[in-house]
Amino acid sequence: MSNIAIKVENLSKAYQLGQIGTGTISRDLERWFARVRGKEDPFLKIGETNEQHTKSTSDIVWSLRDINFEIEQGDAVGIIGRNGAGKSTLLKILSKITAPTTGKISGHGRIASLLEVGTGFHPELSGRENIFLNGAILGMRKKEIKRKLDEIVDFAGIARYLDTPVKRYSSGMYVRLAFAVAAHLESEILIVDEVLAVGDAEFQKKCLGKMGEVSKGEGRTVLFVSHNMLAVNSLCNTGILLKNGTLQQKGDIADIITQYVTDVKSATYKDVKVEQNNFTIDTIHIHQDTIQGEENENLEITLDTTICIKTHSHLDFERINVNLFFKTTEGIVVFATCSAAEPYYKGQNTYNCVIPANIFNDNVYTIDLMVVDHNSNALVEISELISIEFTEAKRQGSWMGKFPGLMRPAFFDWEKTHVSYDNI
Repeated sequence: MSNIAIKVENLSKAYQLGQIGTGTISRDLERWFARVRGKEDPFLKIGETNEQHTKSTSDIVWSLRDINFEIEQGDAVGIIGRNGAGKSTLLKILSKITAPTTGKISGHGRIASLLEVGTGFHPELSGRENIFLNGAILGMRKKEIKRKLDEIVDFAGIARYLDTPVKRYSSGMYVRLAFAVAAHLESEILIVDEVLAVGDAEFQKKCLGKMGEVSKGEGRTVLFVSHNMLAVNSLCNTGILLKNGTLQQKGDIADIITQYVTDVKSATYKDVKVEQNNFTIDTIHIHQDTIQGEENENLEITLDTTICIKTHSHLDFERINVNLFFKTTEGIVVFATCSAAEPYYKGQNTYNCVIPANIFNDNVYTIDLMVVDHNSNALVEISELISIEFTEAKRQGSWMGKFPGLMRPAFFDWEKTHVSYDNI
């Protein structure tokens, strides 16, 4: 018997931008005639990859293109990639919520998926009724669901509201019940999207523990999408990296996370071109004064680092401040810094942030950016705007290994006193 839980072959998914249809009757007939003859849709040939920062020249965009992989039973697989990489589309296809444009999926076992808050719930039915409805959709018998009912209700912590219509639940209650149902009903494959971000920290920890138990203890297959690299690294043993709808790499999760960070890395300069809410980020430029003109491939720990952010807007703002969040590859925020809240006048404005020397450790850091107005509204939010790596070219002292910790600030105010044995 095969131990392959999911096999994906030449999977592609195309979406049409704008109105559905080719625009003319003759083109619609040409598309229909090609389908009748079993030929490829002639208008898909000019489709573009899903590069969101470039202007489209085609009405067809490939959300996924030629995806191939196999997942073994009992694997915990982390699917990672930047926003728009195709992660959610892939999970929807695997969950059979939407159909692929080309390619096929084969596998063994029932699939329970949690892709959005309240997926598969009927708002007019109570929590109890929705548990039985979801179980029936998975093909479980009523007595099987009854056996799991108390365990589901206890995990979700909604006993008091079990017979209340779920349309009256908060988003947190919704997601707690939805996850409890998906994780406890007897499916062979569990698919979970970023939806766990809705829950509080305690519930997220509880969910990750349950998914680990499902994968390692019960031998069920788990597919997990998250931007929290720490959660992905702790839960998953295998990773899939998507970029612009294509599969970049599949393998050990530690290698995939490293490759993910490398993909977003820029030497010292990035042309961003992100416009949100009438405010545009043009470029980010990171530089250091090099040692005696020497160029280092990575940034030097012992030098000041300047981050230059160029922006423009056609509007004036009462006050603006720019926030930078420095994170590890696992998603842990090491520290944050922000500019002063000052008036923003239309035109081009440049922000320079100088990070003192001897702050960073030998490590790779990603930077999130957020621009906030005087009402604390986020005008621009960009995750993983850029990635930077720090090393020490000329190590000081006798220790040649990597220093532990997320940061390595230099403290020079150490004092030493000595008392001889004769005076003790």
